[in-house]
Amino acid sequence: MQVASRPAQPSGETIAKMRSWLKKKLSQELSLGAPASSIESTTRQLLETTLAQSKFTLSAEARESLIEEVTAAYAGFARIQPLLMDPEITEIMVNAPDKVFIEKGGKLELTDVTFPDNRAIMGLIESIILPLGRRVDANSPTVDARLPDGSRVNAIIPPAAIDGPILTIRKFAKEKLQFEDLVRLGSITAEIKDFLIACVATRLNILVSGGTGSGKTTLLNILSGAIPEGERIVTIEDAAELDLHQTHRIRLETKPADTDGKGEITIRHLVKNSLRMRPDRIIVGEVRGGEALDMLQAMNTGHDGSLTTVHANSPRDAVSRLETLVLLSGFDLPLRVVREQIASALDLIIQQARLPDGTRKVTSVTEVIGMEGETIVLNEIFKYDTRGRNGTENGAPKIEPTGIRPMFDSKLKAAGFTLPPELYGADMATLNAPRRKKR
Repeated sequence: MQVASRPAQPSGETIAKMRSWLKKKLSQELSLGAPASSIESTTRQLLETTLAQSKFTLSAEARESLIEEVTAAYAGFARIQPLLMDPEITEIMVNAPDKVFIEKGGKLELTDVTFPDNRAIMGLIESIILPLGRRVDANSPTVDARLPDGSRVNAIIPPAAIDGPILTIRKFAKEKLQFEDLVRLGSITAEIKDFLIACVATRLNILVSGGTGSGKTTLLNILSGAIPEGERIVTIEDAAELDLHQTHRIRLETKPADTDGKGEITIRHLVKNSLRMRPDRIIVGEVRGGEALDMLQAMNTGHDGSLTTVHANSPRDAVSRLETLVLLSGFDLPLRVVREQIASALDLIIQQARLPDGTRKVTSVTEVIGMEGETIVLNEIFKYDTRGRNGTENGAPKIEPTGIRPMFDSKLKAAGFTLPPELYGADMATLNAPRRKKR
């Protein structure tokens, strides 16, 4: 009598692969934030189907353990969903199972949200990145991604994160801010709003500078909204955040390397490729490497009106930062040549800052004049004055004109924008510093 062979028990490696497959399949079957009952039933159905089609079997205890683990991992999103739904929360930071912080009104607060353990945080990270084709593991412990609503996600896990996986979510505003909102929030004045709109429409090359969380990308998005309809715009980002209303826009996004370390597409590669796409304007979310040189060259070779951002604490620091990034491009360029490229390419630097009270404001609008000897000459047109217009400490802080009229004012007029002298400080209009033409 022949005895039927019993299905084999899967090895630990096989169970691990099955677990990963279930998580990936679950992310395809359900949307983030699905009810826990749907998550559990779908997981159970997927597991039963998988086992029925395989030569393996699992004990009832092992099945329930696997289902519970996969379900808990995916259901972790429900723990932070209330935070994501709160319009006043701008950032969510999961530092540890019992340390979930938020940024609200520009201030950091500890929430009462908790996770069972680090595995639950890891499961949340995987449930976010798996549908996007991204991966994170010990060999590649960092990842950038985005949620369906556009919110930016960064995760870092051991061994890079010593105490366990860390998740940071910068929320994407459901309602797109406009220039009028910046005026209402006190980030700029109505006069500067008109000035910036004129600068973008006149196709000046603009660099937005600021620290982490200062609102650079938000300002870049608002500035981009002033680009006239009909121009071909190419946006390039690590994680797509820009939301332009123009019809003729093309969105490009970087891609990390695959498990074999191949297939990576960098910002620099996309900038170079964009030059072959006949763009009228190129918008780079942030320059942080050798792509700075390619961006400057694009600005210098017919792609006027391009915009980008950089991490820096002042306009002068932004120039120094660009110099460093260009020198990282792999070309052995003399420093003077690098500075000439910057001075020739850029027209305007807008400094954005997050103040101690949590508010985000434009603190400086500076024109790039050109070169004087070995130095790039900058002229500050508007400056944030903590004393206020009346010169007293009790005056309302605001950004005010310095009295210097920019050299490109003639370009603005030629484009049909005649701005009143009062915009630049009528009482000081005759005291303009000597201005030098760009070389």
